[in-house]
Amino acid sequence: MATLFDPLRAGDLALANRIVMAPLTRNRSPNAVPGDLSVTYYGQRATAGLIVTEATAISHQGQGYADVPGLYGADQLAGWKRVTDAVHKAGGKIVVQLWHVGRISHNSLQPGGGKPVAPSAIRAKSKTFLVKPDGSGEFVETSEPRALDAAEIPGIVDDFRRAAKAAIEVAGFDGVEIHGANGYLVDQFLRSGTNHRSDDYGGSIENRARFLFAVVDAVTDAVGAGRTGIRLSPVTPANDASDTDPQPLFNHVAAGLGSRGLAYIHIVEGATGGARDFSQGEKPFDYTELKATYRKAGGHGAWLVNNGYDKELAEKAVGDGYADLVAFGKLFIANPDLVSRLKRNAGLNDPDKATFYGGDAKGYTDYPTAA
Repeated sequence: MATLFDPLRAGDLALANRIVMAPLTRNRSPNAVPGDLSVTYYGQRATAGLIVTEATAISHQGQGYADVPGLYGADQLAGWKRVTDAVHKAGGKIVVQLWHVGRISHNSLQPGGGKPVAPSAIRAKSKTFLVKPDGSGEFVETSEPRALDAAEIPGIVDDFRRAAKAAIEVAGFDGVEIHGANGYLVDQFLRSGTNHRSDDYGGSIENRARFLFAVVDAVTDAVGAGRTGIRLSPVTPANDASDTDPQPLFNHVAAGLGSRGLAYIHIVEGATGGARDFSQGEKPFDYTELKATYRKAGGHGAWLVNNGYDKELAEKAVGDGYADLVAFGKLFIANPDLVSRLKRNAGLNDPDKATFYGGDAKGYTDYPTAA
């Protein structure tokens, strides 16, 4: 029976254990450049079998929050190279999460102060994070988006491709994870609540999934399927995401991913950061059916689960064969040595929620390791 501490191969990624550091937005990269604090922060957590970085914008247009990192400039890539060097020096593996926020942005963060883009011009009932002139942070309502013209979509797909290629070849990442979850652009195309298009990218499930598969194919062509993962959140209401019938939609996505040879599939179960049994539509979502659909379609990638897992639940998921990998979020914020603590059943630090977004070393790199 497998344990959390057994090694695993996920595509081209040889992982020392099955404990994954989840992507965690921390808003500590001014000018979208990871700095000294980020180097320390990720290096401290390199004992994870795999680190998935905080969501990282593939383009200026893809940026939706203040002080989050990017992959579209030389300084940004150089900053990330320092991070990957630190993680590799400590013996860890790290992939970057490729992010386009779509409508979850603010005019002040967009090129030329323009409108954020989305599948359809539907304003999100959500907020984003901005930095005020005095340096303090605040959450504000997202801006009204504009609908993408079909002719613009291939350009965004190419932004994903370029960012993935630069992440591997310049920044030194071991792989990439496509952010297809939590109400951001890829997810916005998928969901009936955010996609009201009537062209080839809207209407039917097949059309709504077209953008996702185009991004996956572009990224895998650039860096290889064995270095590529994808994150999905079938029922989360995060960022005003909704769909009236998510099971057939995400079964279709899983079946399509099954033939593409990805390293892993990263599933957020329930409401991101909330109830694991949250669901949308008329019946509870069946994650076992989702995985079976993926396997039946030929998918051999590692199955990575996320949301509200503690050690007991994670051990059961891996031991029963339900999951190959388990991601931990808030526990990794407060416990840089989480793998060691879990293995030794040591006590855990409590995370300081007041320092989650923005700030300095406090609540970021100053959590103590266990004695």
